Amino acid sequence: MFFQSKKLIGLDIGTVNIKLAEVDYSRKGSTLVNFAIEPTPPRSIVSGEFADPASISATIKTMLRNMGSKRTACATGMWGTSVITKRITIPHMDDKLVSGQIRWEAEQYIPFDINEVNIDFQILKNFQTSPENMDILLVAARTDIALLYQDIIQSAGLNCSVIDVCGFAFANCYLNNWGAQKGQTVALLNMGASFTNFVIIENGEIVFCRDLPVGGITYTNEIHKGMGISMEEAEAMKMSACTGQAAPEEVGKLIQNSHELIGEEIVGSLDFFANTTPGLPVKQCFITGGASRTMGLVTFLSQHTKLNFQAFDPFRAVNLNAKTMSTSFVHEIRDFAATAVGLGMRTIGDA
Repeated sequence: MFFQSKKLIGLDIGTVNIKLAEVDYSRKGSTLVNFAIEPTPPRSIVSGEFADPASISATIKTMLRNMGSKRTACATGMWGTSVITKRITIPHMDDKLVSGQIRWEAEQYIPFDINEVNIDFQILKNFQTSPENMDILLVAARTDIALLYQDIIQSAGLNCSVIDVCGFAFANCYLNNWGAQKGQTVALLNMGASFTNFVIIENGEIVFCRDLPVGGITYTNEIHKGMGISMEEAEAMKMSACTGQAAPEEVGKLIQNSHELIGEEIVGSLDFFANTTPGLPVKQCFITGGASRTMGLVTFLSQHTKLNFQAFDPFRAVNLNAKTMSTSFVHEIRDFAATAVGLGMRTIGDA
């Protein structure tokens, strides 16, 4: 599942920002050649659905032009309710026979019409619950949404070579930076605006992946409702409070209340994993994403999960092109780059 690419461009389309990453490889390792981030056009993504694909394509095309990118092959990632990942267990059989069995198995586990999804899977070689069975990570993505991603990319002048899952791309970035740590179970959190990618890796394999319906907008919504102000005003007050600028005391209290909402989702997912997955307990969690910068969040999560939370560095083992990225720019993008970099590390033709 985790391969390297030389000429792909990673594209992460988020509800607030669009990110592009160019990664090269040599004997000296991987190098982030270029990176771009621009705001997602207003109202182009509404409630997790593409409302104005044309404006997204136009923004990507402008970003590519400003980057001076010559790449034409693209890897992008799906997120939210349009994609489902689930670990399933089936009777042990020859690996070559699994593909013929998986569609029937998928019908039992996914909430979509089987004829309206694309299905893929990964046999978990390092994670087996019993000798008689085999564990598989099943992925089902809505075909209509996958085609929409493809249309957006093609309209921007790129070829859609890989459609990935954002949580998998995040994991790919982690594995390329830390390697497959045998005997360890690690949780990864990428907290975006609308969703949080929650991934658990055990013995170097993804064994759990889901998108939690919480993120930066959770805080904005609570401030909006609690203070009776517009979403734009609520977002501005949230940012002021989180960057140490003047903000009403009530904003801090509402942010603290929002920690509870986000904490419930994360703790609930950790508990679900622990109760349904035999094996090593989670000991460490890496966290990134714009919402991870929210004041007091990491402390709150550490106290309520009893886990060691560490800021995720997508450039830990990645060389940086000093000609295109200053130290200040790298610091600015560090919490937003993991998925795009992970996508840029894919291989042309990768599943």
